[in-house]
Amino acid sequence: MMRLLSLTALLAVGVLHLTPVNGFAPPSSASAFAQSLVKSKSSAIHERRSPSQLHMATAAALHDESLAPGIGAIDAALPNISPLFSELRSQPFFRLYSCDMLASCEYIPQELFECYTESCEIYPVDDDEVPMDIKSSDFDQHEFELDGWARWDMPSDDYYDTMQFPEDYTGYDGSEVWTFIHNRIGFHEGELAKDEYDADSWKADFNKAVSGLHAMVSAQVVRGMIEKLQDEGGLDPESYPWTDPSEEFNRRLGPNGETPEAVENMYFTMMLLLSGVKAARERLLQDCDSGAIGDAEACNTLRSILTHPLMDDPSIDAASRRLKDHAVQDTNNLWEARMRTRDLMRIMNCVQCNKCRFHGKISTLGLSTALQLALGHRGTGGDIAKIHRVELAALVTTMGKFASGIELCYEMQSL
Repeated sequence: MMRLLSLTALLAVGVLHLTPVNGFAPPSSASAFAQSLVKSKSSAIHERRSPSQLHMATAAALHDESLAPGIGAIDAALPNISPLFSELRSQPFFRLYSCDMLASCEYIPQELFECYTESCEIYPVDDDEVPMDIKSSDFDQHEFELDGWARWDMPSDDYYDTMQFPEDYTGYDGSEVWTFIHNRIGFHEGELAKDEYDADSWKADFNKAVSGLHAMVSAQVVRGMIEKLQDEGGLDPESYPWTDPSEEFNRRLGPNGETPEAVENMYFTMMLLLSGVKAARERLLQDCDSGAIGDAEACNTLRSILTHPLMDDPSIDAASRRLKDHAVQDTNNLWEARMRTRDLMRIMNCVQCNKCRFHGKISTLGLSTALQLALGHRGTGGDIAKIHRVELAALVTTMGKFASGIELCYEMQSL
């Protein structure tokens, strides 16, 4: 029997404010939409939601009812914990990544795409802006593991800054890459042909996690559209294929959209990341004590996240527990998951918007690190001592991205 979503999860998937026309009640214009969002954003996101709000039943059903308590815990914690991620990502440890932006696409024949907006481009930071301990760690820790969970770009002198080049709506259409990911990297055989996200298999869990990643990216696209409308007052349809945030939210993340389970899957992946950060907690605290993370302010912010009650709430382990329970029944085939996470990383080289490629690589590395910590090679968990600096940074950064993505869903429904 399917369990009903909490009110805050309901807000996320967009059941309130329905209209017979398209399932969403948009403002009369994109400009009015942006203005109304500015007025409502603060109260919608940063007020703590009461327990009674967290358990109001609606007609929206959760496909995996075991996730419901974890969804409620995340909803309750986000107003307090999300601002901490914003503070943390300003620290060099979490914002600087050496990334190969010139690698060729090895999966899809492509014509050269010229992004017609300046927001597509990113540039390396000056060499003296990268702390030597970060460079040293990245060079010392690099290695080639034939059957590893990820294959991050080899470090170079080129580092890119997520604060200088944050997530954005660039006008790039990545649907070809996402179609390849879902159709060729995802699993579809047997029972997965009927239930690709919630079948009794770790392969369905993998699909669900990747779908959650896609949902987070979609949320960031919608947020970027809103911010551009706020800053520029409109979007040129010749440069931006999508100009209506409410329409795109409805299509990408709404319950009647292309993927009705998109937001549930985003919560699922968020739980995997939370469990991964919890598994890495002692390592992160040790790195704080050694000075590797940053100054006292950075470590205090990180400790506030790592010691937040959400991190010790057993309900957030529902996703990793489901994944582990499935994986231990099929340990001989987990190499297929590791191979796919490596492919998921490398397919990002087919993204022809450099800013999108950069953030895509960080997010896929964050997800692969969470999977590595959850499963290891035999389904029983990975060795935190083997996790590299860049993997730790991507894991925490990606969790912040998901927190922002879920908040976007609240914002859209607060109008």
